This record gives sequence, C-alpha cells and structure tokens, in this order.
Amino acid sequence: MYISTEGKEIIKGISLKIKTSEIHALMGPNGSGKSTLALALAGHPRYKITSGRVKLDDKDITNLTPDKRAKLGLFLAMQHPVVVQGVSVTNFLRTSTRSLRKSVPNEEFVQNTKAKMKELKIDQSFADRSINDGFSGGEKKKMEVLQLSILTPKHAVLDEVDSGLDVDALKHVAKGIKKASGPKVGILLITHYQRILKYIKPDYVHILVNGKIAQSGSYKLAEKIEDKGYEIVNSKHEARNSKRIPNAKIKTN
Repeated sequence: MYISTEGKEIIKGISLKIKTSEIHALMGPNGSGKSTLALALAGHPRYKITSGRVKLDDKDITNLTPDKRAKLGLFLAMQHPVVVQGVSVTNFLRTSTRSLRKSVPNEEFVQNTKAKMKELKIDQSFADRSINDGFSGGEKKKMEVLQLSILTPKHAVLDEVDSGLDVDALKHVAKGIKKASGPKVGILLITHYQRILKYIKPDYVHILVNGKIAQSGSYKLAEKIEDKGYEIVNSKHEARNSKRIPNAKIKTN
C-alpha cells in the first residue's frame, strides 16, 4: 500500500494482515508515517491511497467513507481527539451505539457506561460534559478507550493512546485496551514507546521507518528498541532493496 497527502508520498509500501484476536503494535520515530497510516485506514479524505487495497473481513473498504467503515466495525482512536461542544459524552456514546447496532435498552446502556467509566477511573460527572471540552490530555485518551470499550468494534486502530498519560493513567488505559480486546477483535496499536506495551504484550511488533516496515517481530523487539533506539533497525532498513511492492494491502480479518 502507498499513501500520499498533499502530493507527497508518505507510506511507501506496506503489506500487513491483522487477524481477530491479535494485537499488533506499530512503532517508529517521528515522521515515519504512523498517523498517516491510521488516518488513511479510517478513510480521512486528505490521505489518498494511491496503490493497494484495504480489506476488512475480506470486504474491500478502500473507497468507503469513514462512517461506512465504522458501521462495518472499524474504530479509530485519534492521536489528537477533537473537542465537540454541546454534545455530551453520554449522548454521543448512546447515538453511536444505536448507529452501529440495534438499540440497547437505556438502563442497560447507562449501567454499562458507568461500569466502563469506573474501570478507567473516569469521574462519573464527565458523562454530562461536552466531549473533550476542557479535558486534559490524559482524560481525552481515556475517553477514546471508553468509546472503544462501549462500541465494541471488530477492528481498532489506536493512534498513540498512551501519549500524555501519567503512570497510573497508563495502567488504566492499558487495562481497558486489554479488556476490550478478545477473540473477535483485532487491534493495531500505534506508539512511540515500549512503556504501554509491557502491560499489553502484543502478539506482533512492527517498526515503521520512512514509510516502510523495516522490521517485525515479537514483543522482544519492542524491548530491544527501548534499550537501543530506532537506529538498530534504521541501518538495516537502509540496506534493503527499495523497490516498490505491487498490490500491497492492509487486510484485517
């Protein structure tokens, strides 16, 4: 897969398959293309897939709008969550839930939301506040994981949900992600650091360098990066053949 924005090619050949029940971590230095990949997968119109396909449960979603991708089960936790004034957290979650599946009885929805908020150590008063309005960086990231927990997608792309979190918040967010994962959910977790991965222990770790996956491995690869930095894979990556990969694709099933 190749992805461009504003006429510049950012992702330069990625082929990746994420099965349900698997957690894949995508690491890489600043500017390597991690967030570009996340936004393109979600269908952001500014990020153009110039070659390759995106498949979700064997259905080609490359040309679908973000809302149609979401209804098919794709979820994106954004690196920079937006503020939505005038829309309460409760109303947003209730409307989103109804849009994605059959209506849930109100009492069941309220009790489930309260339980999920308690697990993430989110004060119950946040349920009546506008989405992310006046929230700290950590509170915004917890809110993204709250959405993940309640909406229960088939596949989730989590873009740096660990950024801006203190040690305690990091543990709560990691616990929330682990609980939201399972045999029917595939997760792509994008991060700079190993710190959240030590709580989640992903099945696979991929290192993105200059728009390409330079190396893949087990959780031990993340530990290696934490110890020695990205230069250990960057040097190997530069030595590889840089030919374009035809018909590369992202596939989740």
